[in-house]
Amino acid sequence: MSEQHHGFETLAIHAGQDPDPSTGAVVTPIYQVSTFKQDGVGGLRGGYEYSRSANPTRTALEECLAALESGRRGLAFASGLAAEDCLLRTVCRPGDHVVIPNDAYGGTFRLFAKVLERWGLAWTAAPLGDLDAVRAAIRPGSTRVIWCETPTNPLLGIADIAALAQLAHEHGALLAVDNTFASPYLQQPLTLGADVVVHSTTKYLGGHSDVVGGALVVSDPELGDRLGFHQNAMGAVAGPFDAWLVLRGLKTLAVRMDRHCRNAERVVEMLLGHPKVAQVLYPGLPDHPGHEVAAKQMRAFGGMVSFRVHGGEEAAVEICNRARLFTLAESLGGVESLIEHPGRMTHASAAGSPLEVPSDLVRLSVGIETVEDLLVDLAQALG
Repeated sequence: MSEQHHGFETLAIHAGQDPDPSTGAVVTPIYQVSTFKQDGVGGLRGGYEYSRSANPTRTALEECLAALESGRRGLAFASGLAAEDCLLRTVCRPGDHVVIPNDAYGGTFRLFAKVLERWGLAWTAAPLGDLDAVRAAIRPGSTRVIWCETPTNPLLGIADIAALAQLAHEHGALLAVDNTFASPYLQQPLTLGADVVVHSTTKYLGGHSDVVGGALVVSDPELGDRLGFHQNAMGAVAGPFDAWLVLRGLKTLAVRMDRHCRNAERVVEMLLGHPKVAQVLYPGLPDHPGHEVAAKQMRAFGGMVSFRVHGGEEAAVEICNRARLFTLAESLGGVESLIEHPGRMTHASAAGSPLEVPSDLVRLSVGIETVEDLLVDLAQALG
């Protein structure tokens, strides 16, 4: 199919997913196989020899992801962190430096601070919404990557992708954008100048809390080849069944994201009027410091909402414990609504660091349930 002439929803359903040529199956089969028969030594059918190197189900997912992000090549991994690790060890070497957000995802921070720092990769945290601060954090000659999340996890900060891309390229660095919170339906960083898009496909792309995976998408074929070599050499690839689950999720990504966004807006409206809520963090609010940038580069403002409460950490924990329809759990982006206390859960690894999150913070992943039911549950949880 000619991807240039189709809309997002059509690509999500069809890109990389032609009917099976042997049976006509309209859904990509799960090629649950480790190795492939060769027609003579080196005679590969379709380029497949061993499923770590390539698998038809994974290929379908990778082609679909590339189409949805307007990229040239996609690569699917066993987890989002596996994708991050492969990217960083492909484009960096010991002695290099990376600028990261000062409110990055806790797992990303742990990868930098506890794993890659021992490998010799230096990092500096900076508020990516402040271009002067990012510029000051760059080390000329050694900064190889500006690592961006927008919106960030869990403070929902916004960074200007186009401006960061220009700044990175002025210093010979790459801009990598973790697009997990937005999904390619709401935001396409490659079209704004980013070099690499990163996803935890566990989240909105899978969408049903039943798979763990990650992905990279790039526009530069040469960079794609380098990443592909390391993907195979390091081996943390998406298995065929996991790839199939993400492909299934992608088919409904657009309609799910529309509902996530609408429900989140109603939740934000309710929280703004509640006396126990001290602050609501959501880029759709006109007084959010990144609102204008988000409105420029996003289709809508997403399904993630964070808020701070009066009463401190214990009050925040109690709200999480009292919720019923909002399930107390880590992760995000599934059809069901989740609630968590980042300081004690997803971002506990950042405690005591410059990336430590406020102890009175509650993070919501607003699902696609009947929104009135969500509002009732949240009201009783707030007490």
